[in-house]
Amino acid sequence: ELVPSIMSNMLNPDAIFSNNEMSLSDIEIYGFDYDYTLVFYSKHLHTLIFNAARDLLINEHRYPAEIRKYDYDPNFAIRGLHYDVHRALLMKIDAFHYIQLGTVYRGLSVVPDEEVIAMYDGSHVPLEQMSDFYGKSSQGNTMKQFMDIFSLPEMTLLSCVNEYFLKNNIDYEPVHLYKDVKDAIRDVHIKGIMYRAIEADIETYICYAEQTRAVLAKLADHGKKMFLITNSPSSFVDKGMKFIVGKDWRDLFDVVIVQADKPNFFNDKRRPFRKVNERGVLLWDKIHKLQKGQIYKQGNLYEFLKLTGWRGSKVLYFGDHIYSDLADLTLKHGWRTGAIIPELRSEIKIMNTEKYIQTMTWLQTLTGLLEHMQVHRDPDSQMILEEWKKERKEMREMNRNFFNAQFGSLFRTDENPTYFLRRLSRFADIYMASLSCLLNYEPDYTFYPRRTPLQHELPGWSDQLCTGTFRIPFLQETVQVK
Repeated sequence: ELVPSIMSNMLNPDAIFSNNEMSLSDIEIYGFDYDYTLVFYSKHLHTLIFNAARDLLINEHRYPAEIRKYDYDPNFAIRGLHYDVHRALLMKIDAFHYIQLGTVYRGLSVVPDEEVIAMYDGSHVPLEQMSDFYGKSSQGNTMKQFMDIFSLPEMTLLSCVNEYFLKNNIDYEPVHLYKDVKDAIRDVHIKGIMYRAIEADIETYICYAEQTRAVLAKLADHGKKMFLITNSPSSFVDKGMKFIVGKDWRDLFDVVIVQADKPNFFNDKRRPFRKVNERGVLLWDKIHKLQKGQIYKQGNLYEFLKLTGWRGSKVLYFGDHIYSDLADLTLKHGWRTGAIIPELRSEIKIMNTEKYIQTMTWLQTLTGLLEHMQVHRDPDSQMILEEWKKERKEMREMNRNFFNAQFGSLFRTDENPTYFLRRLSRFADIYMASLSCLLNYEPDYTFYPRRTPLQHELPGWSDQLCTGTFRIPFLQETVQVK
């Protein structure tokens, strides 16, 4: 009886979701990352990165040529996973540092729950073992968190090479493997392998061009200032933006900065800006002003703020990397931030299916039954409770398989939020699947976060308020596109 009611209020995959109240009427300046923010890539790119890094391992790091038998599997990993560098384990961790059992992989095989519990003395990962502020494994941290969309082929390659060594009983040092794969993935970018491939066949790798063009045009029509800060090189960005927007793309942006080296760009006060001429040559001129139509390299945010005066909450910056793009901006500089989460659209579409809604409704019902009926201590009741616990575990596994067979949803570990969602909630004022979602909102629209009940609050009145027009835009609502 509950399912039809729930299905009448399905979420809109093209909505913008709010962690913090924010009005677009206060935003005068819009900033953007480039990769996976202004430009989206097709599925072919991750295969390219995986193959190129795999070949570098063989040709430059002397790894066995037999690892070429492993191909990229786009359905293996999800973003936000943690990797235990010393144990060579890939896993999903929740907002409270607990490992989601059943999602720990050594190579391409799941590690039994009992083994995980024995290794970690339970399923909790202490703070000192977690990744550092930027998700890295450094200064004693044994965990690395993969937050970048480009990290999907890296996780898969790590797992494939681990699998090869394990299957062939080869003794190896996991720390060396992690570093070698990280260096190989880095070299695919630094040596220009990825950039050259995209530039040579831009139509194969770049998609969603018309939506980005429409967003930028809408903002320009409403008199908004715009800037671009990216780690990608000048010629690569120029060719991509010409394909997406047109030859006059620079006319839309008041400032363009390439090879910014984020997140260092937001913290290092020492590096001055350098102007890049039309041939891509770096000029030695001292920069007194960031001019429209020009391209600048390096620099730092403190100099950027000094030269532009763009400070505080009138600036909204969009990026896909929660740490490198957004964290410092919201914590240190007071900019508003928008996270681009491409996975969001597909996950909401799954959540809108009748099968998912039926599964989740019964899972929540089972949980409620267990909570209320556990007071009955007689043997018959206890036997039924054990059956319910077993069924609940099966339903949880079924729920995980809706999203990803190995790791489940990007946003949840069973009932708890993932560590990824915890960081997203902290560092992003709003989040959405792509910039095209902005087309559904007027330039003075105010985003209000939903008031969800705290554990000690009565849920009844809050649940009633969260129905109908008080909830995030639903599919049946008509949205004016202007």
